Amino acid sequence: MKTYYKLEDVPPSTSATVVSVGNFDGVHRAHQHVIGEIVRRARELRATSVVVTFSPHPLRILRPDLAPKLITPLEIKLHLLAETGLDGALVLPFTRDLSLQTPRQFVENILVRGLHAREVHEGYNFRFGHRAQGHVQDLVEFGHELGFDVKSYPEMSIRGESVSSSRIRQLLLEGQVGRARHLLGRPFSIVSTAGRGRGYGSKYTVPTINLSRYDELVPHDGVYITRTRVGDECFDSVTNCGNRPTFGNESFAIESHLLNFHPLEVTAQTQVEITFLKRLRGEIRFPSVQALKEQIGADVRRATRYFRLAGTPA
Repeated sequence: MKTYYKLEDVPPSTSATVVSVGNFDGVHRAHQHVIGEIVRRARELRATSVVVTFSPHPLRILRPDLAPKLITPLEIKLHLLAETGLDGALVLPFTRDLSLQTPRQFVENILVRGLHAREVHEGYNFRFGHRAQGHVQDLVEFGHELGFDVKSYPEMSIRGESVSSSRIRQLLLEGQVGRARHLLGRPFSIVSTAGRGRGYGSKYTVPTINLSRYDELVPHDGVYITRTRVGDECFDSVTNCGNRPTFGNESFAIESHLLNFHPLEVTAQTQVEITFLKRLRGEIRFPSVQALKEQIGADVRRATRYFRLAGTPA
């Protein structure tokens, strides 16, 4: 997949495209369904399959107070999009100027003149243009006038739950990583680098790696069964997200206790990915470090059993 960071980067030789526009945060199952269709249709039409997305998220410019933390930061989103078989992704810088384009201007400038759209595929609730004034029906009318077809997709639901980025965020903020997994089509994960350790893990519990500061979406405070990738190596793990109240001086941290640990080199640049599989419990203030050690031992036993039943060596 080729990635373009401004409209002018799209090759002039791109003669026809099948397009979908959106934030695609999470690249969840509904996104995957639409993208699969545009990839299929582009092949049938001998056209180019393209998604148009934005950086930063539009609300971070228009309503910073309401802007959500992202399920998938841009780098991860582009990686997931590339796995779908798309030919290209256009990442438009979201600016005030772009936000002021009317629905017609957006269609004419981006879809028609910029991408030569032959088909545009969007969800039923797609909105576009200044103040989100454009609706899918407006897009259909522009298509009739300007020479492209529009396919609209109904709401997708799985096990009675709407598949949407907002619903997935809500589930993660409630700690319901299993239900979020069904809507995403994969376990939720976060990627950062190794943070500076505080020493508690090696002193009181089991080998521990801290994540450096992470500003996007994290599941609700608590303890989770996870898989932790450190550089090129993967470990079964138990991860705590929270403020470590037992040690006082509360400050948020994401710490993974590696169950099948062996010595390895870790630097400030080492990439760490934590994949959340199951929530074990909420965060607790223990009366003593010994009580904390005993609880961690119980958490480790539950995680070890989980991985054994899943067929993953612990």
